[in-house]
Parts: sequence; C-alpha cells; structure tokens
Amino acid sequence: MTQKVAVLGTGKIGEALLSGMIRAGWAPADLLVTARRPERAEELRARHGVTPVTNAEAAKTADTLILTVKPQDMGTLLTELAPHVPTDRLVISGAAGIPTSFLEERLAQGTPVVRVMTNTPALVDEAMSVISAGSHATAGHLAHAEEIFGAVGKTLRVPESQQDACTALSGSGPAYFFYLVEAMTDAGILLGLPRDKAHDLIVQSAIGAAIMLRDSGEHPVKLRENVTSPAGTTINAIRELENHGVRAALIAALEAARDRSRELASGSS
Repeated sequence: MTQKVAVLGTGKIGEALLSGMIRAGWAPADLLVTARRPERAEELRARHGVTPVTNAEAAKTADTLILTVKPQDMGTLLTELAPHVPTDRLVISGAAGIPTSFLEERLAQGTPVVRVMTNTPALVDEAMSVISAGSHATAGHLAHAEEIFGAVGKTLRVPESQQDACTALSGSGPAYFFYLVEAMTDAGILLGLPRDKAHDLIVQSAIGAAIMLRDSGEHPVKLRENVTSPAGTTINAIRELENHGVRAALIAALEAARDRSRELASGSS
C-alpha cells in the first residue's frame, strides 16, 4: 500500500480503522492522524506507529482524507481544510446525517467525496460500513473506500438517499442489541439467576443466533419458528412481546433515528 491515508479527528472508531488497516497491510508510515488534543495524537503514535500531523498538513500530504469528527464539527473542519485540499484528493466523510453535497459545497469544485456510515463493531473487526458516492466520486473511489473499511468488517454500497435509513438500522443498530441484552439480563435476575450467569447465557445465545442468521440462509421467521413449539414456552413469550407492541416500538424507534439523521443534515441541534 503506497497511498497515504489520513484520519482526521481520530476517536475510538478512527483508531479502530487505523488498527484494522495496519493488520490488513497498510504500513504505519503511510498513515497520518490528527487529534484535538496533542497527548491523544502522541498516544496514537506510540500505540500504532502512525504520524500525527495538523489538519492542514494532512490535507496537503495525504491522498485520502477520512473525516471522523462529529456532525456538528464538520463545518468548522471543512473551513480549515478547504484552502489546502487539492481536487485530486479523495475525501471520505464518516459523519452521521451529513450529505456529500455539504462537503462538496465547501471544498474545491470537483473534489471527490464518499460518504460512509460505519458502526462500533469496527472495534472488533465486525463493522457494517455503508458506502455512497458523491457527485464527483468514481467507481475507483468507491472501491478504495471499500478497501479501507473492509479492513474492519463488511461493506455495502447504497444510493445516498438510503443513508439515513442505514444509519438508523446499522449505524445505531448495535445500541438496540445492547439495550435488549440489558433488559434480558434484568429479566434473568428477576427470574432468580445471578447477574453474571444471566449475562453469559444471553450473550452466547445472541452470538449463536447471529451466526445462524448470517450463515444458515434461512429467513428469521423460519429460524424463530424452529424454536417455537406449539403451546410451549417460546410462543408464550412471543405473545407477550406482541401484546406489548415490541414490533411496533422497534419500527417507531428506527423511524425516529432516521428522522434525527435528517435533522443533522439540515443543521438542527
């Protein structure tokens, strides 16, 4: 790998991406980082052998810029970067809700921009990263983004019009599963199990179910039916979930997440 890649605003996800890229074959010498705090930048240098630089230096030096700042900080960062970003740079935005047009309007005309929404399982190389092209990005730019984010999990190309829905489903998705595990753990305690045993039972069940969903090729309805025997324990539990409107609540929650992503794009706080 000879191209230089810079990760700007390197937090947990940015660091996970760096780590995955190094394991996938990128040389640390070809990876640049920026961080708000100097001590954070030095920590990244010590841990991964990457080179801390300023945002301006990153824009002048790297072939690909990956912007991992929060959505509300993107405008400020682009103002700082704009004078230094040549039009042959690939700019990848990882900010939720920010459309590629927001970046294109603030960078030099013709700058290729790719939008990526990844998620926290990047920390364990099991991310789901959703990739969309801006108006100047080519198939080659998309392939390069896939190569980078493929180092920490799976990638999927979608039209940018679907990004807000993907943010609701996979960007925020891990939180829903953590919430469900938290609730099930509390239920296990209510049923008389120690917390650690309830946790282990639920986590392993979740891992097994996820692998079955990924590898079996079966529809989730079929997999659920395989567990649900007539007049058994599972169907009684499913009935209670339906009585309490869990399915409708999940749909409403995902719609709320999608709507918030749209609000971020419009600049709402």
